[in-house]
Amino acid sequence: MRKPLLLLSVCTLFLNCKEPKPSADNTDPYLWLEEIEGDRSLKWIEAQNEATNKVIRDQPEYEPLYERFLETFNDDDKIAYPTVVGDQVYNLWQDETNERGIWRRMPMADFLDKKNSWEKVLDLDSLSAREQKKWVFKGAGWLAPDYRYCLLTLSDGGKDESVIREFDTATGHFVNGGFEVQETKGGAGWMDPDTLLVSSDFGSGSLTPSGYPYVIKKWPRNTALESAENLYSADSTVAGVWPLTFHSEGKQYVFVNTWISAFQSELRYYKDGQLFLVDYPRDAEYHGFHKGQILLALQSDWPVNGQNLRAGCLVSLDLNKNLKGEKDVKVIYEPDSKSSFVSLSSSRDFIVVNTMQNVQNKLIRYHLEDGNWKGEGIETPDFGSISLISSGNDSNHYFFQYSNLISPTTLIHGGLAGTQQIKQLQPVFDSDKLVIDQFQATSKDGTAIPYFIVHNRDMPLNGKNPTLIYAYGGFNVSSQPYYSSTRGIGWLERGGVYVLANIRGGGEFGPSWHKAAMKEHRQNAYDDFYAVTEDLIGRKITSPEYLGAFGWSNGGLLAGVVLTQHPELYNAVVVGAPLLDMKRYSKMLAGASWIEEYGDPDNPEDWAYLKQYSPYQNVKEDVDYPQALFVTSIKDDRVHPGHARKMAAKMIDMGHPVLYHETIEGGHGAASTNDQQAEMWATVYTYLNMKLNKASAAEPLP
Repeated sequence: MRKPLLLLSVCTLFLNCKEPKPSADNTDPYLWLEEIEGDRSLKWIEAQNEATNKVIRDQPEYEPLYERFLETFNDDDKIAYPTVVGDQVYNLWQDETNERGIWRRMPMADFLDKKNSWEKVLDLDSLSAREQKKWVFKGAGWLAPDYRYCLLTLSDGGKDESVIREFDTATGHFVNGGFEVQETKGGAGWMDPDTLLVSSDFGSGSLTPSGYPYVIKKWPRNTALESAENLYSADSTVAGVWPLTFHSEGKQYVFVNTWISAFQSELRYYKDGQLFLVDYPRDAEYHGFHKGQILLALQSDWPVNGQNLRAGCLVSLDLNKNLKGEKDVKVIYEPDSKSSFVSLSSSRDFIVVNTMQNVQNKLIRYHLEDGNWKGEGIETPDFGSISLISSGNDSNHYFFQYSNLISPTTLIHGGLAGTQQIKQLQPVFDSDKLVIDQFQATSKDGTAIPYFIVHNRDMPLNGKNPTLIYAYGGFNVSSQPYYSSTRGIGWLERGGVYVLANIRGGGEFGPSWHKAAMKEHRQNAYDDFYAVTEDLIGRKITSPEYLGAFGWSNGGLLAGVVLTQHPELYNAVVVGAPLLDMKRYSKMLAGASWIEEYGDPDNPEDWAYLKQYSPYQNVKEDVDYPQALFVTSIKDDRVHPGHARKMAAKMIDMGHPVLYHETIEGGHGAASTNDQQAEMWATVYTYLNMKLNKASAAEPLP
């Protein structure tokens, strides 16, 4: 699900771990499966996991896949992804010995010289053993400018809900008597060395209907958090509030961010003991701060200063002038009908903007000179996916990675002098015979839907190629083609065809592409998926007997819809961490914060279209469904595991064959450690090969 871009290092918008709200509808016989760790629920999960394991682990593919996945995840030669912190880089390293990870660092100069001078800062496995927890590292909020102290965020079992503790990187210990926030759905940020801003559960009347805090407190050191003064209280109907603090050009900036809904927010700047509302459109996305400028991605047209700034533009807004009632707005990047803004990294002297042109990434470096933005392209490899990894506000270092569907990932460093390759992964699967094409299908309403396809160069057009289609299609999130060791080992190397469908609801072509599948238009995303399916069949690449669908989270909802609307088109469906009961979704965990995306099931007008596709309400006894695989986690406190549980139980009781895999930890990703990852992906790809790949064997195809 979509995350607020300004809060990635501290918290996630879609998090909550409380039991779902009571239902007025007592006709649902499976409500008991919404009890996350109820005795009856746990017994049902155990029985389903056992039944699935008996099927999956007896297949010849399972054990070899598990071993190869685990070997790949534990490989000492994998990329150490850097986080830029002052003149150092930090990294969390997990392998066979360090299951939960070693948090470590080295000087930037050593990292660029490719030295192996890592210094251990914190051993997560030792900490977990001492504290009897299953700690998962979630990030750190730094106190600048010396970066000795940070607010370390840790999750027990991979949940979004996390504890926040003050940590001294010089000693490698938590600060004795330092700041500590118990498990929270909010966040914390430095106001100064002895004061935090904290949003958390402060007791009765401090949480929104989505379960997020709407109160922020100013917390001085050596005082009780409960007694801290309220700095800001939003209306209780908002999605939630979070602190946003950072250091730029020698100054600590303090903001309060109010998420009114999933796609509307307000930013308030703290100055001289007061909060000042920054004046810009509520649906504009905040993407950072640079040289006194707030950086915004517009989601709708903005008429300002006699001009109309178009939706999709990246613009800057002068903060100081805004506080005086002036709107000094400059366009940084303006896309066309086939391009879009993706993300950005801010450094000391420039920003790097990641864009897409027909789902192909391009990087542009922009400088602010004499009040105007000047851009120049950054040389990068073509025909692939680029992701910005890290940068620092007080240096000109930035990192990004490049890959495509068959080329191993490369980590690249950038700066004023240009770019430098740091490391490229060794190939982990045989791609010599593979090629990538980009085709397009025509959806039901005539819209052209692009998709990538990876296949053997000599693929016969006989309709019998095992084919897997993946899509997401929601929350303005773009699906980009990237290298995946699990997909390569588990599917491509065994002769499978992989398809990435860029359906509406995502952000591939800007805000309009997203809005075309919101609320009452949601069926467009599903029709797009079927159009890609029919195009593949029409090209004689595959046919329903050899065709599978895969989706996760919002994509898991898509997979559930695919399963129930057109079961005749697919022989396998992986339904991962899904929303499925669209009547109850807004009452389960953080579901209320997604109403702007899907609609409100308690509103009769919205329910009229939601009920048309809600998988849980549309599964029928007299329909022949493919045997689906449901994957979820007890510790998923973002999308309630009750969705997958109830759907699977309902189908089982109707007599439909179902496979079910629920992990005991891992959060929304359903796995926390390398071993758990290997087990989950071995289950998924064993299932897909079992159902679709008639020639699959324990060893790769010749």
